[in-house]
Amino acid sequence: MTKRTLIRRLIGGEDIERCGFWLGNPHPETWPILHRYFGTATEEELRRELNDDCRWICPQFYSDAYNDPDGRELFDSGLDRSKHATFPLADCETVSDVDRFPWPKPEYLSFDSCLADLRSAGDVYRLSGFWTPFFHNLGDLFGMEDYFVKMYTHPDVVLAATDRVCEFYYEANERFFASAGDLIDGFFFGNDFGTQLSLLCGPVHFDKFIMPWFSRFTDQGHRHGYQVILHSCGAIHEVIERLIAAGVDCLHPIQAKAAGMDADTLAADFGGRISFMGGIDTQELMTNATPEQIRAEVKRVKQLLGTNLIVSPSHEAILPNVPPENVEAMARAAFEND
Repeated sequence: MTKRTLIRRLIGGEDIERCGFWLGNPHPETWPILHRYFGTATEEELRRELNDDCRWICPQFYSDAYNDPDGRELFDSGLDRSKHATFPLADCETVSDVDRFPWPKPEYLSFDSCLADLRSAGDVYRLSGFWTPFFHNLGDLFGMEDYFVKMYTHPDVVLAATDRVCEFYYEANERFFASAGDLIDGFFFGNDFGTQLSLLCGPVHFDKFIMPWFSRFTDQGHRHGYQVILHSCGAIHEVIERLIAAGVDCLHPIQAKAAGMDADTLAADFGGRISFMGGIDTQELMTNATPEQIRAEVKRVKQLLGTNLIVSPSHEAILPNVPPENVEAMARAAFEND
């Protein structure tokens, strides 16, 4: 069975012969450490050494992805404070104020570099689509505190801004998916809805300001024939039922030390109804444990979540404080027969 087929079937809920493995997306400062340890020279060489099943190939992260003639950047440039002295929407009081913001335009998009990498990816499961972090973008545009306050004081303004951000991403995905076709396996998009203890935005406002567009993006991925993988760090146990009802196929990264996100709880509450990617704790375990302890934890998580699991770190951007021998232990244990 090819890797692409195996991961598709795994995420689809089939009972297959093994779980999957994704290294994640290590921090730039971590790659040299990993290369020295494994004796590799390139990212692809290292992923092959670890038998990585997946590749994340996101059009949003290419330098030539957005080409505004006036030099404006996409939302996830972080709204560089050297260019933006204040949060651009902080003082918006009306929908007309929102409309005056210079919103990005889909016609300035280019997919050439991303499509080339998708075509050359080989037999791996391809995670792609625009990252679509609309929740974060709105926090950057309003300022996080004002974003949450305006949900109460100016809900029409927040809804209008949400529409403008999400309309762009929806059209961007439509254009990209039409170009990429079956080069993609899973629509992978991310919004961190949780803190270490609970949701950033309570369930009532989550349903009003987040779920409508979240459901539309999930439907969009399925309509194009892709599985949908949601990235959300933090304690989001309270809304996982909503995510399953919306059609999410797989949940990433399973922040193991966040409240209610341990493998035991997830297996008991949601096992068999959604697939999982992640779950190997990077807050304490991967940084401090021995390789033997890492292997034992991978085995435990696999036994709890079954083969509908892609073993991966609980924070995909592996930091330099994670010993490379622990990365190796995690990767090797993913393929061991327990």
